[in-house]
Amino acid sequence: MAISVAVSGASGYVGGEVLRVFSEHPDVEFGSLTAHSSAGDLLGVHQPHLRTLADRTIVETTPETLAGHDVVVLALPHGASGEIAAQLPAETLVIDCGADHRLASAEAWAEYYGGEHSGTWPYGMPELITASGHQRDSLAGAKRIAVPGCNVTAVTLALQPGVSAGVVDPTDIVAVLANGYSGAGKKLATNLLASEGLGAASAYGVGGVHRHIPEIVQNLGSAGGEDVRISFTPTLVPMARGILATVTAPLAQGVTADEVRAAWETAYADEPFVHLLPEGQWPTTAATLGANTCLVQVTVDEKAGRVVVISAIDNLVKGTAGAALQSMNVALGRPETTGLQLRGVAP
Repeated sequence: MAISVAVSGASGYVGGEVLRVFSEHPDVEFGSLTAHSSAGDLLGVHQPHLRTLADRTIVETTPETLAGHDVVVLALPHGASGEIAAQLPAETLVIDCGADHRLASAEAWAEYYGGEHSGTWPYGMPELITASGHQRDSLAGAKRIAVPGCNVTAVTLALQPGVSAGVVDPTDIVAVLANGYSGAGKKLATNLLASEGLGAASAYGVGGVHRHIPEIVQNLGSAGGEDVRISFTPTLVPMARGILATVTAPLAQGVTADEVRAAWETAYADEPFVHLLPEGQWPTTAATLGANTCLVQVTVDEKAGRVVVISAIDNLVKGTAGAALQSMNVALGRPETTGLQLRGVAP
């Protein structure tokens, strides 16, 4: 049965990736493709790589242009989804790729984003470990879904097995990420110019102010962590897409390296998109390019007494658009892997 999908924010990086990824689903048929400043343009002007959709005309983002579809995907700036989502029919599956509906705490929203909290939707990370099992159980039949942040996905999938199994201490987590520039969105800013970024690496959101911190804490709390505390530092590096996360936490008292690895093996043994690599093989962002995969490796630094986890994702696929499609499949009762790539693009 066909699934009609409207995409808002179709001219941006996330909107374009939603169109590319959802195009691989055998049942998806695109309806309205909407935006604001680019309304009236042909989609191919902004997404020239999407040849099968290049002649489609972008229309204005309104409740009227988005209504009447089975699924609406909102790929809008943070803070812009809540108002439009509130005007969409209750029977429509609305998937928000922005941050508006991710956080359970209105106080955390006010601190990190500012403004009025739009409420909390079912969280679109099927693999997230919860007290009752996994988050996919809460997505079945959902009509509203909040897609996770890309950095959040990389850190959560890296560390949650250890938190859930009690083999790490979640009160002293350190995460340092290498991020591709597409994670900053398609906007004009001095620090995003090629002349500033090529040949350079630069940290941002340093000192506990990055907006993804409360979402990571929320997720690791879901996985069983108590008093979760994290030092989180993302770094822009000269690549278009991808996240490589190095996440460390103290080894719990009396836990062996074999027990650590067993925790990750058990957690991801049946996950189709999260892959624990063979010992000694380290994740690379290149291996995830264009795929809905998260590649993970874990080891123990015996001298430091810390567990070290490396994870790699494509921020636009597993970090956003792929997670949206994966969650849509679960919500609509389709096989979770339908339309999603396990194979990356190399070299």
